[in-house]
Amino acid sequence: MGEIAQLQWPLTLRTLTWAVEIGFWAITALVVWLVWAFVARWLSAGPRGDFETGLAWRLSQVYVRVVHGLRVEGLEHIPHQPARLIVVANHTAGVDPILIQSACPFFIRWLMALDMRLPTLEWLWTWVDVISVDRDGREIAAAREAIRYVAGGGVVGIFPEGTLERPHRTILPFLPGVGLIVHRTGAPVLPVLIEGTPQVDPAWTSLWRTSRARIRFLPAIDYGATAMHAGEITADLRARFIAASGWPVCDNPDPTTPGGKGK
Repeated sequence: MGEIAQLQWPLTLRTLTWAVEIGFWAITALVVWLVWAFVARWLSAGPRGDFETGLAWRLSQVYVRVVHGLRVEGLEHIPHQPARLIVVANHTAGVDPILIQSACPFFIRWLMALDMRLPTLEWLWTWVDVISVDRDGREIAAAREAIRYVAGGGVVGIFPEGTLERPHRTILPFLPGVGLIVHRTGAPVLPVLIEGTPQVDPAWTSLWRTSRARIRFLPAIDYGATAMHAGEITADLRARFIAASGWPVCDNPDPTTPGGKGK
């Protein structure tokens, strides 16, 4: 009997050790799974509801605060999940779309000048589904695509000045396309005022220059409830930006100055 007990004791100890090890790894796996599920859900709550975009969006929120010290005002004016919307902003630097998108929980499809579409970043423009605007007289194709997209329930972003603000803190003329898109879709307009970004050329160098940027979301405007035609909408939008900013106007920007073509 003593020999049997001596044999059973090591076996019992070994079984207990295995049980502890199995329990430890089971609990570890459960914790890892729960953390991953939380992170995946957190990332999937981004603008397009997918992991990749959610990850890029969360990283952009860190980037804009660390590199550009971004301050956001008027968050109460941002709709959570709009059915249709047109985001309209003044244009100060190449980083502008990232600043705005970082604050919005919905995906914004931006209109961008074709000559700003760097070939080396073609994969990025395709991924974010940029609507390219040909500034050589064929803007109507971009306007039609924007109208179609908004009518289908999407959100587009427009820089109606069509180029970078030079000199800084001035309001340039607004191109008529913005009024046409608003008029044809009847979608609400969310105005955004940007300032404090790096004043550098070419425009994309603002991505790695530090700044103290600020974006201010203004109350949304429902032009569908008015009888304004496209030209009146364009003029009214510009007047609202002038009033909100308090900046002087620049009615005749010099296209030969740095940034005059948004480059």
